[in-house]
Amino acid sequence: MVAGLVLFAAAPANSSTHEFYKGKTIRFVVGFAAGGGYDLSTRIIARHMGKHIPGNPSIVVKNMTGAGSLVAANYIYNSARPDGLFVGIWNSAFVLRQALGDKAVRLDGRKLGWIGAPSKGTPFCSIMAYTGLRSLKDIIAANREIKMGATGPGSTYDDLPQILNRTLGTKFKVISGYEGTGTILVAMRRKEVEGGCWTWESARTTARPMLGAKGDKKLIPFLIHSREPDPEVKDLPLLPEVIKGEDNLSAYRTWSGAYEFQRPFSVPPGTPKERLQHLRKAFADTIKDREFVAEAEKSKWDVTYVSAEEIEKHVDKVLSITPKAKELLDFLMVKPKM
Repeated sequence: MVAGLVLFAAAPANSSTHEFYKGKTIRFVVGFAAGGGYDLSTRIIARHMGKHIPGNPSIVVKNMTGAGSLVAANYIYNSARPDGLFVGIWNSAFVLRQALGDKAVRLDGRKLGWIGAPSKGTPFCSIMAYTGLRSLKDIIAANREIKMGATGPGSTYDDLPQILNRTLGTKFKVISGYEGTGTILVAMRRKEVEGGCWTWESARTTARPMLGAKGDKKLIPFLIHSREPDPEVKDLPLLPEVIKGEDNLSAYRTWSGAYEFQRPFSVPPGTPKERLQHLRKAFADTIKDREFVAEAEKSKWDVTYVSAEEIEKHVDKVLSITPKAKELLDFLMVKPKM
């Protein structure tokens, strides 16, 4: 009798989920402009994930740009309906900003409903060939201001050049306010900015024409977080090796912790647990979907799935920042001038 009651109680819940999603549309809201790594990866997932959700809802991708995806992150946490039909994709670095006490970040990473992340991030920096600079050594020796394109505080574009200025003596000037990778790449070609720091997972796809270009139009990587097999970056100096000083290195590792769950998918606090669980399972199933894998490989996107449970652990670790690391990273709270 008890077993029967348990099965009876479980059945309506499963049925209600199917009924809820059937005929519905889920919005995937990306905090960056179309054409960048966040946008492209989200659209690939959106094309395959619906068939893994009970009721097979349709999925549309929308872009909500501003402040390096902070506009989208704050909207998702504070304004979006927690009904399982709104999924946000924004910069995980804002969890670090929360840890640093940034009042502009109006969210709590521990209260969001994490679905999963399609990859880990590998920060790297690059420079345009028309500058005449080819390596980190050249950049330091140049002893001049170098303009680096950025989306806004909290992004790799914005943070990493400042970290390098503090730890290596570079003289990068962050030019903030671009909507995303695509607009920064255009700015590089127009010589509005001379380089940028973002993630290799994005650049290997979105910047492929510039990486393969000849002469002054070529984009040259000069520094990366970890060893990667791609020929453009396989012999580059590594960030953890060039940053000197135990405290500086500890602060850098805290900063880079948010890249352990790159481009995460999340839902607003209060989203029904049953719907969140279905979205988590559907996300994991999508990552294993043969058609998805084939499309990701065709796009040269290296997928490294991070589960919701893993994200929760990373978030907790970042939010448990040490006082010393917080002190050393406090300068990131100051928005650079245009």
